[in-house]
Amino acid sequence: MSENVSFRNKTYHHILISLSTLLVFASLFIFRHIDNNRLTNWNWAFSGIDVSFIFLLLLAGIVVAYFISRLSFLEDHPRSSLMLLSFLICLPFWKEPEVVVDASRYFTQAKHLKEYGIYYFLSEWGHDINAWTDLPLLPFVYGVFFKFFGENRVIIQLFNSLLFSTTILFTYLTGKVLWNKTLGYSAGLLLLGMPYVLTQPPLMLVDIATMCFLAFAVYAFIMAVKKGGVWIVISSIGIFLAVFSKYSTWMLLSVLVVIFVVYIFQNTDHRTQITDGQHTKASGFRICFQRGLFTAIITLLLSGIIIFLKFDVIAEQINLLMTYQKPALKGWSENFISTFFYQIHPFITLAAICSVYAAWKKRDMKYAIIFWLVLIIMVLQIKRIRYILPMFPMITLMAAYGFQLLKNEQIRRFAVLSAVIPSLVIALFVYLPFLKQMSSANLMHAGAYLDSIKSSDVEVITLPSDQSSINPSVSVPILDYFTEKNIYYDYQRTYLPDNVNMLPLRFTWTYENPAYYDADFIISKQENMPLVVITTGQEGEYPEDIHNRIKHYSKVAEFNIFFPL
Repeated sequence: MSENVSFRNKTYHHILISLSTLLVFASLFIFRHIDNNRLTNWNWAFSGIDVSFIFLLLLAGIVVAYFISRLSFLEDHPRSSLMLLSFLICLPFWKEPEVVVDASRYFTQAKHLKEYGIYYFLSEWGHDINAWTDLPLLPFVYGVFFKFFGENRVIIQLFNSLLFSTTILFTYLTGKVLWNKTLGYSAGLLLLGMPYVLTQPPLMLVDIATMCFLAFAVYAFIMAVKKGGVWIVISSIGIFLAVFSKYSTWMLLSVLVVIFVVYIFQNTDHRTQITDGQHTKASGFRICFQRGLFTAIITLLLSGIIIFLKFDVIAEQINLLMTYQKPALKGWSENFISTFFYQIHPFITLAAICSVYAAWKKRDMKYAIIFWLVLIIMVLQIKRIRYILPMFPMITLMAAYGFQLLKNEQIRRFAVLSAVIPSLVIALFVYLPFLKQMSSANLMHAGAYLDSIKSSDVEVITLPSDQSSINPSVSVPILDYFTEKNIYYDYQRTYLPDNVNMLPLRFTWTYENPAYYDADFIISKQENMPLVVITTGQEGEYPEDIHNRIKHYSKVAEFNIFFPL
């Protein structure tokens, strides 16, 4: 009788979760005008998409989730299954173009290292190498890859995809060390339930790496406080990597203080040590304090060297962040509904909310570690998704904590998969096709075409427009990223918007032509060199000097994908 009741109870929960999955998607689609994400906005992404086909995929996904939930094989091999699954999911997105113009900055900085060497990069970063508000770690790493493997986009995509998989691994390990293996596995898996995040690993940005290094810093510091030894050094390295990835992590690293306080209060036990035959009591409080202090000292030594050497650059960047980006952030932000219901599956958000009550009821101090960053984001009202992306592992840890309220193991797995699989459907069959039809795809296709012609050198001309908020000159490095040809470009600043100081993409108007694009010598040698003309999409009459420059050329290819946002 009890087995029959249990079976009916399971069936009821499976049906309820399945219907909720379909209802959630239908609701989000109907009210998609609420989504104001700057990249994968549902209003834009679903334009031209057959919604009935997506709905059928969701139905199939629910069936797949049901059968997978009955198996424990993946959960029995958490490290390998999480890393392999997440990496394979990244592969289809390698075909997307560089949809965020910030890639131009990181490519340019990295290419300086490739062209002029590591010493030049370290000495001229922030001077001859325009650093804007970027920290040097990731451009340095990208530049080293360029130095040894050439300007190969696949290497960058491989690196960032591996970092994403490693983030999932650290999320799992954090959940495991704080609570248990099952919670950690659910948390790692739930990072795949964020369709926006899945579009990021193939891009030449710093956000995925920042998320990885912050997750690494959190896990390593927990281990340093708990176990000491070599973990103190490992933790210091992890914090160092996070510090020099992105300025936003400086605030997020305050979570380390929370970890320190939690373990200080929880380690009030005493240990008995034998020294020269005498028994002495060493307080767990003192041991944790010493481990945290040693980690802080090593981290300050490592970070202090770079901060001291580049203090003028860093001070100028912080001033720019405070006087420009902070006040302008209000005009660039997205609402929390967009981030936590459209770009993150609602099941994850709702489970995270439920986890607050569950942790409060248990008086679980360790929960403060994963809740702290979410609290900061809410209190300070930081709504730009790219700025809060590094704390997404904390969201999944909260959600996994909430899913623990489902006591039946199979039901819990099904609920988690019902957040993950629909997100994969949205990312693969809605977001990816949308991103591939954005205007930035023109540069990718143009680069592939240039690689098919014989000439090794190419001249580029850009046409500015008073109707565009983006300086087209920043498209040149992105085109360079997509082609193996030698690009030559003579940038002439002929136009500057009146409101340039408050434009979201103000950095594009501070563009300075790198010396390696100097066209004077090569153009004098090759008058018939292929010519690329980049426009902003509102093409009119060419200026007279450019008209005279190109009138003897014939058009052989044109790439004009344009999605009207």
